[in-house]
Amino acid sequence: MASSTEWDIESLASSTSSSLSSCGEDEVNARVSPDWAKYRCHIECRGYRLDTVRDVKDYYRDHCSKIEKEGLHVYLSGYHRALARSDEDALCRDIGLREGLFRATRCLDGTKVMVKAVHRDSRELDIVRYLSVPAQQRDPTNHCIPILDLIDAPQDDLCFIVMEEWSANMFPEAPLSLGCLVESLRHCIEHIAFMHRHRIAHLDISPRNFLTDYNGRYACIDYELSRRVNEVSCPRILYSRGSEIPPEAERGQLSDPFMVDVWALGVLIFRACELAEFHVPELMRLAKPMLHENPDKRPSAASVLKEFQRIQATMRKTLHDRHISP
Repeated sequence: MASSTEWDIESLASSTSSSLSSCGEDEVNARVSPDWAKYRCHIECRGYRLDTVRDVKDYYRDHCSKIEKEGLHVYLSGYHRALARSDEDALCRDIGLREGLFRATRCLDGTKVMVKAVHRDSRELDIVRYLSVPAQQRDPTNHCIPILDLIDAPQDDLCFIVMEEWSANMFPEAPLSLGCLVESLRHCIEHIAFMHRHRIAHLDISPRNFLTDYNGRYACIDYELSRRVNEVSCPRILYSRGSEIPPEAERGQLSDPFMVDVWALGVLIFRACELAEFHVPELMRLAKPMLHENPDKRPSAASVLKEFQRIQATMRKTLHDRHISP
């Protein structure tokens, strides 16, 4: 099975670029809704088994026995329908997921993974490849969700991104401790600053696009709207699709993609504090200029990270001093 360091990324990159002229940009970056049964064997040959009715029933028995009946539909999302089906080996997709996503199991060790179908010429695949090469993986501020494999399907211009399955959102077990809140925000801010340093704008920052592994790590997902910006020093885009729309985009103006991210990151800080049920004045002061009406007056992600690091160091010192005081 291929590891993140074994992919033939150069080969995949060169093979996908040749078909760019035959597909429009909107087409290759649109969400993909594949016939999962068609690719079942292809994906299994790479060591990943898509979820079946049997998997769903096992999931129900293992995780849902203590859930009250009133909450089953919400908790199970699309999985509850499997209980009435008799074909144990039929594929069973969670209808709570977008069409391009399917849960699976790594055959080697039983680890649950998520498989995402994208067009081979999509910006998302280009960015995921870039963030996952060894040189970028070694950067401790790169908090992209761990990518386990890239499964190419050139006959249909598709590629399947296999990633670790983490939580459903940033704070699945809120409320949480102040330390966990600050640590989660550190991961978020570091990753966006890392992306901007490499001239990539995420363009869909929100609590649902940062997940946790429940062991103190937080990672970013969903690069569907993301863009690499290499050609100009002051890029401008027409922006309208992300979770958080800044004022300039709402007015229909061309927007600096990096300042769109800073706005959304400021909103995330406020929402994270609200979800965690903490009011942290230092974080509120950090986020306020990020939400400036004028994008030219918002701080860069690098500046936000620098100020956040100062705040975090001060908070640690304060907690330490309180701990050792008589």
